[in-house]
Amino acid sequence: MVDIKHGLEVLRKNIKIAPEKPGVYRMLGENDKVLYVGKAKNIKKRIVAYSHIDKLPVRLQRMVSEIKRMEFIIVENEAKALLMENELIKKLEPRYNILLKDDKTFPHLVIDVQSEFPSLRKYRGKRHDKSKYFGPFASVLAVNSTLDIVQKAFLLRTCRDSVFKHRDRPCLMYQIKRCSAPCVGKVSPEEYRRLVREAVDFLEGKNSKIQEELSQKMQEASDEQNYELAMVLRDRIRALTNIQHGNQVEYADIKSADIIALARKGDLVCIQVFFVRSGQNCGNVPYFPKQTEEATDAEVLEAFLSSFYTRHIPPKEIILSEELENKEFLEDATGAKINTYQKGNKAKLANNAKENAVASIDRKIAEEASVKSNLEEFVKIFGLPHIPKRIEIYDNSHIQGSYAIGAMVVATPDGFDKKQYRTFNIKNQDITNDDFAMMKEVLTRRFERMTPENKPDVILLDGGLGQLHAVHESLKDYDLSGIAIIAISKGPERNAGKEFYHMVGRESFALPFQSPIAFYMQNLRDEAHRFAIGTHRKHRAKSISKSRLDEVEGIGARRKKDLLNYFGSVEEISQASLKDLEKVEGISKKTAEKIFNYFHK
Repeated sequence: MVDIKHGLEVLRKNIKIAPEKPGVYRMLGENDKVLYVGKAKNIKKRIVAYSHIDKLPVRLQRMVSEIKRMEFIIVENEAKALLMENELIKKLEPRYNILLKDDKTFPHLVIDVQSEFPSLRKYRGKRHDKSKYFGPFASVLAVNSTLDIVQKAFLLRTCRDSVFKHRDRPCLMYQIKRCSAPCVGKVSPEEYRRLVREAVDFLEGKNSKIQEELSQKMQEASDEQNYELAMVLRDRIRALTNIQHGNQVEYADIKSADIIALARKGDLVCIQVFFVRSGQNCGNVPYFPKQTEEATDAEVLEAFLSSFYTRHIPPKEIILSEELENKEFLEDATGAKINTYQKGNKAKLANNAKENAVASIDRKIAEEASVKSNLEEFVKIFGLPHIPKRIEIYDNSHIQGSYAIGAMVVATPDGFDKKQYRTFNIKNQDITNDDFAMMKEVLTRRFERMTPENKPDVILLDGGLGQLHAVHESLKDYDLSGIAIIAISKGPERNAGKEFYHMVGRESFALPFQSPIAFYMQNLRDEAHRFAIGTHRKHRAKSISKSRLDEVEGIGARRKKDLLNYFGSVEEISQASLKDLEKVEGISKKTAEKIFNYFHK
């Protein structure tokens, strides 16, 4: 057993001064290194629990033995404690906390109910207005599927406001019976509002009531010999019927719940989350928390919930595969009911989530074995001293020198690390048609910011011998010890799989055709290519979206929007008279003169 006398002394001293209020506590070791960050409804009681050393697992006994001092932060309530704990864990990454990498944002459906003619659209990000949000959906595929259903059944518009306000005839969505065309008055405001209410009811799980009302209206339309309306209503009823047939019965009674289960194999832990909303399975996502080796399943699950629900809005119920020790605290903090079931349908769903967690672990083990095998082969083929922990892959993208950017992606033994990806806008406009010079600029700027922590083991370039020599020339004043620089060029007739590899001091060579290592190298290069092209397109789109109005003094985003909404295009604004410009809300006589003079100088 570890020597814990000093740590226990520190705990006992802090028990005397610890507040009996909700908050966050930090345990600090040698040189004020943060060992652990925790939350509590009553900080004093929580610290007392650590002093019962015999009841603690070995991991926490070891932590207590290292404590030199403690810090406390009092907050208003459990929710604030949860948020603060999560922020500190992410910032400090304490050794004894369970860490979760959660950088996912889930798509939602949103209806801007305050608009005169609300639209239905996909959305990612924080909820910042009084619109109706539905979700989350685990993937774009899941949200697209539901969007498709709602369009067929409720005919809501999905176009942007700028398009909607300037249409003079229905678009294709009206022709294929996916929209009621409120833009050109094919439906009255009152009738469209009713469609919106029905869509909201459907997304909130009130399907059967809507279907009964539609059936009654279809019969009425048929009795009145309004067969066109009756056919529209029939198509909507069919869409709803198809949804009900497609729904899985086991989710039918669940209005809003996340089903969360944990599985463990050796040191690897997976937590599987299923989203169920309005009786529909909105998909599932696996997570692999770190530093879980000596923690119990319940402890890992609690840490996951604490982190996950500071970033994502909790449902009405959270169904777990394991009982929690601090269930009451988490319920108060999240506002959700947390339940574990031993029998019945919800117990079966939790077991199903657990089986998915086991399957995710098996897939991850297989993937990691494949990556490890490829990296071992990488070491042999390219003569590296050890398995590379950081591979940086570079590519350029431009169109005849315009919107030129350089891109860097990072691969590790755990896969691509997207948080480390970087883009470089080419500053020297005289070289944007010269790929060699662009790569020189990119690598020089990268090495100027290099630290021992982010030093690469391998640099992989998309190019041939020319790129390779250009990079070595640009980096001649830097310490390249321990860094392998490799260029990969297209094979004959740009044939994927027959690439050539180039390194200084070695003859160019190819890898065995269609070998696992060849596929791995292609995957590295293709990811850099994908990232470079995607970033380039965003830059180009952003540039194209700029308007000549941006050059007019005193015209900000709000006035620009008002002008475009009123006139429809910059061309129309350029031809408008002074009187017409003054009619736009927010455009004074002085501002109208500036706009007029700009276009007519």
